[in-house]
Parts: sequence; structure tokens; C-alpha cells
Amino acid sequence: MRRRLFRDDAVVLRVQKLGEADHIVTMLARRGGRIRAVAKGVRRTTSKFGARLEPFGHIDLQMVEGRNLHIVSQVEGIDLYGRRIAEDYAAYTAASAIAETAERLTPIEGEATLRLFQLTLGAMRVLAERAYPSTLILDSYILRGMRDAGWAPVLIACAICGLKGDHRAFSIPAGGCVCRDCRPAGSAHPSPSALVLMRALADGDWKTATASENGVRKEASGLIAAHLQWHLERDLRSLSLVERN
Repeated sequence: MRRRLFRDDAVVLRVQKLGEADHIVTMLARRGGRIRAVAKGVRRTTSKFGARLEPFGHIDLQMVEGRNLHIVSQVEGIDLYGRRIAEDYAAYTAASAIAETAERLTPIEGEATLRLFQLTLGAMRVLAERAYPSTLILDSYILRGMRDAGWAPVLIACAICGLKGDHRAFSIPAGGCVCRDCRPAGSAHPSPSALVLMRALADGDWKTATASENGVRKEASGLIAAHLQWHLERDLRSLSLVERN
């Protein structure tokens, strides 16, 4: 039976070695969601498109549909951000954490996730451009990705009773900020500045976010990472490598 050819554009999330010369490439595609494909012979020096399949790049590719893994037949680079990102360690570790988060937020292979694709592509672009501090880009990505997944922490109301306001307690199991009457035992009490930063990152308010102090950024990052990993029910290995200045 003749196998179907199809085309899509995608962000490369991860590359794994397969055999002596092949790669398995995990991508987040515009129409196809998270997909995996075999790129044959890309580790040979004669490969025509090996460099185009490096992590973090935006590519246009043609694939042959497979039962478990597709097969890459053609690749064109649209914006190969990987080299520019790899020149800066902070940007590289943030990009790695974004790529791992994108994989975890797409548990069903082949299910379209256009908003997450656009969010991931935008994050890689601004990391390559050094538009903002890499840790802020990462934390903004995580907050927005969780919002699309339905897990975003509640930051402008009580996560339990819905009372509007700037509540000072924060409970990850409860879903975010909690009022004085609802706060569970063991709730955290982050600084007001950390909560302001988290709201700014969730809303894309970069003026407020970039004006924050390093200590506030670390505090917000800790809450954001803990919230994500609690919902994923597993740790993200790449987060431990991210430099928190």
C-alpha cells in the first residue's frame, strides 16, 4: 500500500540518535501537534539536511506517514534559531526547558495544538534575539502554556472561593492565590512583588517584568516551576539546569 505524503512546519524539540546514522526527531507542528519522525542518514557528512534538524529551529518539512514514526523526506529551514541560542548558555538552558515543557503539555501525539505551537515558536524567536532575559521568557512561556492547558495559577482572585483581590497566600494544590478565609495549611506567602511579576509574565507585560529585581524573579520562578511540576506529576530535568541570576 502506498503511504501518504504530507507537509507541515514545525519547531524541533528534541533529537535522539537511532542506529549508526539516523535520528528520531521530536517536533511540535503547526497542524500536526507533537510528532516524531525518523531522519535517515542525517549523521553522515553527505547528509543534505542534517543541520536543519537541530533543536529549537523552525522548519518546513515533507514526511512519509508511518504507523509509529513518520519518515522525513524533505526539510527546508525557515528560521534555524538553534545556533544563535546555543551561543548563550542561559538562553540554551531556557530553550531546553521550553522544549521539554512543550513535550509534557502535549501528551497525545498527533493532536493539533496551534496555540502552543505559536507560543513555542515565539519563545524560541525572542530567545534567539535576546529580546528579554531568558528566565523571564521561560517563566512567561510556562504560565501561558499552563493557561492553554487549563492549569494556570489563579493570580487575581481566590482559587477556592473566587473572591477578587490581591491575596497574599499561594497554594499550589488549591490552584493559586487564596484568601485569608480559604488558605489551606502549608500555603506559601510570596512577596507582593513576586505576584505582580507573575501577573505581568502571564499577560506579556514586559515593561513591568523587566523592571523586576533578581530576588523577585527567583521567588516567582520557584512558584511557577513548582506549580507546573505539580500538575505534570513529574519533575522536568532541564529546569534544574536553568541559571537563575
